[in-house]
Amino acid sequence: MSYSDEMKSVAKTMVEGSRGLLAADESSPTLTKRFDALGLESTYESRRNWRQMLFSTPGLATWISGVILFDETFRQESTSGVPFPQYLASLGILAGIKVDTGAKPMAGRPAETVTEGLDGLAPRVAEYRSLGATFAKWRAVIKIEEKTLPSRAAILANAHGLARYAKICQSEGIVPIVEPEVLMDGNHSIERSFTVTSEVLQSVFSELWLQEVALDQMVLKPSMVISGKGASNRASREEVANLSVECYRNHVPGSVAGIALLSGGQRDREATEHLAVMNRAKALPWPITFSYGRALQDAALESWATKKYDVEAAQGHLAERAAANHRAASGQD
Repeated sequence: MSYSDEMKSVAKTMVEGSRGLLAADESSPTLTKRFDALGLESTYESRRNWRQMLFSTPGLATWISGVILFDETFRQESTSGVPFPQYLASLGILAGIKVDTGAKPMAGRPAETVTEGLDGLAPRVAEYRSLGATFAKWRAVIKIEEKTLPSRAAILANAHGLARYAKICQSEGIVPIVEPEVLMDGNHSIERSFTVTSEVLQSVFSELWLQEVALDQMVLKPSMVISGKGASNRASREEVANLSVECYRNHVPGSVAGIALLSGGQRDREATEHLAVMNRAKALPWPITFSYGRALQDAALESWATKKYDVEAAQGHLAERAAANHRAASGQD
């Protein structure tokens, strides 16, 4: 099987059957902050135990097709001595890896960011593939402020970075998740979100075309078209779903393997409801599923902290949220 055939198969597997992705790729400092807020000790071992508890949830492969890992977790082993990529594969779950090195202040535009990590990316991707990775993720961050942000320069710089990353991944035989996140921080309207998200997606796909990225061998992970968190009159779930689908239809080619939405700071049930309504739209040209982090993990993490590492209780919360999103990805409440 050529890289091309293999990547088509992986991309299809990632989004088919209403299964979605578990984003467990928080960096060690980010996960430490979450642990600290709940009174949990953050160590190499405690972070491994937390991730293993998630991955070993009974029935997880019923709802989850793949897990995005951070480098630390990717190189760790289960308590039985099996490297996590192989451990996940034994469960019927694909292993993915976050490969960007973070969003950094943009030169001359400190209010905006550009994601870094292209230097040395090809050999890093090749190593991850040799260790069991089948897909990768790169996140670009776009900030909205009414009438001022984002700048065209920030949109283009991040779109170019996403496209170069995607081409490098495909050259090394790994499916790229292309993640242009338009932040929901702020008080902007859903109409402003629609305008910005449209411009971002148009720019991203223009750059992907220039880099000759195979669209059927990638997965798009966009933000939803949604009101800012601080908006005085936030849009209904129907408005969010309808405008999101309209935006994607306008700017995402039908040849893309699938869309795996990010939750972007939404409450867990809110993200699930939006996903369900989107999947009731007729004749979608691609599967729309989920790639959630905190929207899948938050309830489990709170339980993990308050019930003193009760594995069964925490896994129950993860299973509940994963099953709910699996149903939503087929249009069910």
